[in-house]
Amino acid sequence: MTLPDDEFEFFFDKPWSDGLPVVIPTEERIADMLSGTVRDPDEPVGEIPPACVAASVRDIAVHAVMAGCLPGYLPVVLAAIDALLEERFNLNLVQATTSVGAPLLVVNGPYAKEIGLHGGSGCFGPGFRANATIGRAIRLTMMNLGGGLPGVTCLSGFGGPWRYTYCVAENEAESPWESYAASKGFGPDENVVSAIPCEGPIQVWDDVSQEPDRLFVAIGDMMSALGGPNIYRQADMVVVLSPQHARICSGAGLSRAETHRRLIESGARRLGEIKRGGIWRGESGMNRWPFQVDINDDDRMIPAVGEPDDLHLIVAGGSGTPSTFVMHGITVACRAVSKAFSV
Repeated sequence: MTLPDDEFEFFFDKPWSDGLPVVIPTEERIADMLSGTVRDPDEPVGEIPPACVAASVRDIAVHAVMAGCLPGYLPVVLAAIDALLEERFNLNLVQATTSVGAPLLVVNGPYAKEIGLHGGSGCFGPGFRANATIGRAIRLTMMNLGGGLPGVTCLSGFGGPWRYTYCVAENEAESPWESYAASKGFGPDENVVSAIPCEGPIQVWDDVSQEPDRLFVAIGDMMSALGGPNIYRQADMVVVLSPQHARICSGAGLSRAETHRRLIESGARRLGEIKRGGIWRGESGMNRWPFQVDINDDDRMIPAVGEPDDLHLIVAGGSGTPSTFVMHGITVACRAVSKAFSV
């Protein structure tokens, strides 16, 4: 392709950028990117909603170049796109939502370490190329091939920095338990990408608690926050424990599964409190819960996570950080997808 005198400004003048400079996708760079996968460049990947433009492996590679990916990142980008295009994920709704939701990518397996995907201190950025550019490639694909343009089809009222890029590895090396992927039934040597539709992270800082019962109080309060969507309607939820908080649980003899169960029990509110405000819709809203509730039983405890599989427990971040991240979901109509991938 013939480039203008200032190719960077040329791209800024087109609706092809997320507002940051892009790497110019020359034929040489695209060919180099495609060397990172054994998949045929012309292989169809699917139609990216809401525009439903038919995308090929080469089309995804173009956006990986623009995002600044290395060729070795392409298998993760392609696997993530495959996950987003599963009917269960409902990318069309995620694109058009008026909330601040986005696809959170969590990568497990040996390949994450091989390409430098970071799950330790500062993993949600900035400073880590694989995390930043893989997530950015997904967003550029959603914008350019899916037509998810802010204010046009993408109607998020505020947006958020996680809508630029939202990609981490799990900190398997410092986790006291089996990996998140293993908890979903994948083998320890499988490479797995999980796409979870959720909002941005809310930090729970607790450098006092030294035992799980106390620790779960603040985390559960954030999970069931009246300003968050999960307590009013069931959806996915992500809890990212730092290794320090995870060790408080494991040190008390709690397994991953037991910690998962205890978090669900802790993340609950009295029905009478839920009725006070937020998006409480009375009996019509109660139909969104996967359990029966007597509307007059104000003492009934309502869990923010109605089904155990809706809570995604991950260990990430720095080992010396006494904090946890909570990410609320979007809606029951958008659900998490995990896929194994080959390299």
